[in-house]
Amino acid sequence: MHEPNADKNGYKDLPRPVSLTIRTAVVALPLTAWGLHRLLEDSDHGIEVAAVFSDTDAAIAQAGAQEPDVLLLDLDSLQTNAKDLSDLASLCESAVAGLHRALRARILVVGSCPESLIHDRAVLAGARGVLSKTESPTTLAKAVQKVHEGEMWIDRTATGRIFLELARQKASGMINAESDRVTQLTSREWQTVLAVVGDPSTPGKVLAKQLHISEHTLRNHLTSIYSKLGVSNRAGLYAFAVRNHLLKNPVVAPGN
Repeated sequence: MHEPNADKNGYKDLPRPVSLTIRTAVVALPLTAWGLHRLLEDSDHGIEVAAVFSDTDAAIAQAGAQEPDVLLLDLDSLQTNAKDLSDLASLCESAVAGLHRALRARILVVGSCPESLIHDRAVLAGARGVLSKTESPTTLAKAVQKVHEGEMWIDRTATGRIFLELARQKASGMINAESDRVTQLTSREWQTVLAVVGDPSTPGKVLAKQLHISEHTLRNHLTSIYSKLGVSNRAGLYAFAVRNHLLKNPVVAPGN
C-alpha cells in the first residue's frame, strides 16, 4: 500500500516551488493597456497586473498603494501632448523622473518611437530599460522579469551612449564646481593666478617683481590659492586654469 501522495513506485511527490509573482502596473491608453494586460498575465513568468492607469499623474497618485514591482510606461501615451520629438523626449524624461521619485517600482518604458534621444533620456531619468513594441510577447515578459531582478534592459549601443552622457554630465558638474571656487579668490590672488598661468615657467622672484610684492607675500598668495582651488602646485594651477578656460575668460571676477 502506497503512502498518500506517493506514485505507483512508492516515491512521494515533492512540493512544487512557490512561483514568485511579479506585480506590475501599466500606464497606457486604454487599448494599449488592455493588450499589455493580456500579454503579461498570459505569459509563463508569474506576472500579475495589479493596476492600470491612463496617465502618469494618476499613477503617481495611486500606484503606491498597489506596491507594484515593475511599472510599464507606454511612451505613445505621451505623444498626444508632444509637439515634436524634442518635446516628446522632455515629456518622457519628466514622466519617468516623476514616477521614479514617487514609486519604488522599477520602470520599463515601452513604445514604437525608435529615436535614441528619447530612450536615452528615459534611462537617464531613472527607467531601467526601453522595449520596442515590435518585440514579441515573450520578449516583453522576459524584459519585465529581468528588470524586476534588477537588471537593465537596454542594448549595447544604448549602453555606450548613456555611459558617455553620464561621463559628460559628471565632467560638466565637476567643472561647474571648480568654476565656483574661483569666486573665493581675492582680487590680489586673482592677479597672481593670471600671472602664474600666463607663463608657468617664470621664476617666483620674477613673478613677485611683476606683481610688485615680496617673494614671501607671493608664497602666501599661492598657498591660499592652492587651498581654495584644490590644487597642490603651479602645474596643478595651470591645469585648473586650462580646464576652466580662465585664460580665455579672464573676466570671471573673484571676490575682493
